[in-house]
Amino acid sequence: MSLIDGKLVLMVLISALMANTTTVIASRDLATTELLEDGGAGMVECWDALYELRSCTNEIILFFMDVEMYLGIEWCGAIRIITRECWPSMLTSVGFTAEEGDVLRGYCDASH
Repeated sequence: MSLIDGKLVLMVLISALMANTTTVIASRDLATTELLEDGGAGMVECWDALYELRSCTNEIILFFMDVEMYLGIEWCGAIRIITRECWPSMLTSVGFTAEEGDVLRGYCDASH
């Protein structure tokens, strides 16, 4: 009897692990699929824009300190991709709040 119980427990554990792995993989692919189906940028474009934005962090900080600071078209392009075609919350990964993201988006929409 203990051999059958041991096999049963092993089968249940293997089934649970397989179901859990399938769910994780499916949910990871789901976010990318939804992003592309909505007409948004792909994952590579989103991460490229975020990397571009990190290179102009000093200029953006100066922009918030002195509103007369000019942000270039390439930086506004990166801001536009992140806020319109990717996840706007990506801006928080480089240290900007949602309000600062809104200000940057408004500036770039008005000037470029």
